[in-house]
Amino acid sequence: MVGVALAAPKGVRPRRSSWLIAAVVLVAGGVARAQTQDLGHKTLGTLGLDAGSVARTGVYALDAVGAYRADRIVDRNGQTVAITGFGATAFVNRFGISGSYELPRLHTFVSAAVTAPVARVAVNSDDPRASLDDFGFGDVYVKPLQLGWRPWRAQLLVAYGFYAPTGHLEPGGRGGVGAGQWTHQFSVGGTIYFDAARVWRLSALASYELNERKLRVDVRRGDTVQLQGGVGAHFAKIFDLGVAGYALWQVTDDSGSALPPVLAGARDVDYGLGPELDISVPALRTKVTARYTHDVAVRSRALGSLVLIAVSVSVWGAP
Repeated sequence: MVGVALAAPKGVRPRRSSWLIAAVVLVAGGVARAQTQDLGHKTLGTLGLDAGSVARTGVYALDAVGAYRADRIVDRNGQTVAITGFGATAFVNRFGISGSYELPRLHTFVSAAVTAPVARVAVNSDDPRASLDDFGFGDVYVKPLQLGWRPWRAQLLVAYGFYAPTGHLEPGGRGGVGAGQWTHQFSVGGTIYFDAARVWRLSALASYELNERKLRVDVRRGDTVQLQGGVGAHFAKIFDLGVAGYALWQVTDDSGSALPPVLAGARDVDYGLGPELDISVPALRTKVTARYTHDVAVRSRALGSLVLIAVSVSVWGAP
């Protein structure tokens, strides 16, 4: 999710400037690729009512299918950038496995997870220089350690994870479905139940992402702070219904000799929300999640929406 300034100097026609074309590819392609990273909490809109939940002892198989679409880019001032025929899409299937184990004497849950996506990313424009179409494996996400606690009417967690640059990446770093960089992620979150029956709850996860320099191009993505979560209710023993939301703030500038001048000093901002429905099937030890989220306000990035269908199966331990 590379930031974008897209505010051309006076006298310069943006559609005809080579650095603006490079910026469009970096921004639109970067945002679309970000939607394919792992469909975990790096990608906005992929966490909701269970964002800050702590899984009980068990091993869980995960699979999620997501579709992302954006039809315009917004500059640092909140204005739509005029790019004829612009459209960015990403389709991804993310699969993985996670495990959790309770240390009884410490009343602490120790968890770990690994996921990998397969994705197709496309950016369209009337100018072919600002277009791309790529398919392949995305970057692997590894969460080697999460510590969680489940006190009465609450859940708390802290975690560390990282994204490894294992995804397909074109020379120059402007194509492919991988981000082409190592990213470290530090998270803290929790869930609060508003009643003793645990019907109503608020869940949230905050994360700080520290990005390293890209491997094939001298660009370093600025660090970001993300907040994802949701509020909802559990009813009829198998349904959860609520509203998911997210926010992102870029807290350091993008840098590097290959960064187009138009991107200098721009920082991403994104707010979004949408409905979520979860269905638990105890007989199959399965939970199905359907979520739709849409950006409400953005700066220096594409404005789009995400549809997500996810399935989690308990293959051992807690149902």
